[in-house]
Amino acid sequence: MPVSKCPKKSESLWKGWDWKAQKNGLRRQVYAVNGDYYVGEWKDNVKHGKGTQVWKKNGAIYEGDWKFGKRDGYGTLSLPDQQTGKCRRVYSGWWKGDKKSGYGIQFFGPKEYYEGEWCGSQRSGWGRMYYSNGDIYEGQWENDKPNGVGMLRLKNGNRYEGCWERGMKNGAGRFFHLDHGQLFEGFWVDNMAKCGTMIDFGRDEAPEPTQFPIPEVKILDPDGVLAEALAMFKKTEEGD
Repeated sequence: MPVSKCPKKSESLWKGWDWKAQKNGLRRQVYAVNGDYYVGEWKDNVKHGKGTQVWKKNGAIYEGDWKFGKRDGYGTLSLPDQQTGKCRRVYSGWWKGDKKSGYGIQFFGPKEYYEGEWCGSQRSGWGRMYYSNGDIYEGQWENDKPNGVGMLRLKNGNRYEGCWERGMKNGAGRFFHLDHGQLFEGFWVDNMAKCGTMIDFGRDEAPEPTQFPIPEVKILDPDGVLAEALAMFKKTEEGD
C-alpha cells in the first residue's frame, strides 16, 4: 500500500526575520540610523541590564546600568576633551530615569568638581563643591545652588558659616576674617551683611592683623549708672 507524505508547511520568511530582530539578552553592537550604537544587554527590545551607549554627534559615552531603555543604577558618562581629543570622565554615580539621582561626582573642569547628592540631574541634598579658584563650599544644595546651611571656605582661609538661599548668603551667619583676626556675626541678605557685630578673633595669630584692636565697649561705672537710674525712677514716682 503506497504511503503518502504531506510536505511540511514552511513558515513565512518575515516571521524568521522578525524573530531574529527581537532583542533580548546580550547583543554585540546595535546601530541606530543616526550612527549611535549600543553594546550590552536587552529585554523586550529595550536596553536593560549592563551596557555601553555611544552617541555619534557629541562623542558621549555612557557605561553602566540600564532599566527599560533608560540609564538607571550606577554608571559613568564621558565626553571627548577638545584639547587632547581623548575621552574624559565627567560624571560617575547613580542614575534614575535617565537623570543623575543619588550620590555622584561631576567634573566641570580639571580643578573644579562636585561630590554629593543629586536629584533630577541637579545638585540637591548634601554636597561639596571644589571651585577652580581654590574656594570650597560644603553643605546643603537645592536646584543646583547652595541652599540651607553650609560653609564656604575661601582660598585665603577666610570662611563663612551660616544660611544660604538661592546660592547666596541669606539669614544668620558668621564670617571669619582669619587673615585680619576678626569675626563678624550677623544677618545677611543676598550676600550683603545687613547688621551684626565685629569682634577680634585670633588677632595675635593672624598673618595681616588690623593696626588697632577693636576696643571693648563697656560701662565704666555700672554701679553709679544704676544708682542714678534708681534715683530718677524714685523722683518720677514722687512727682506722680
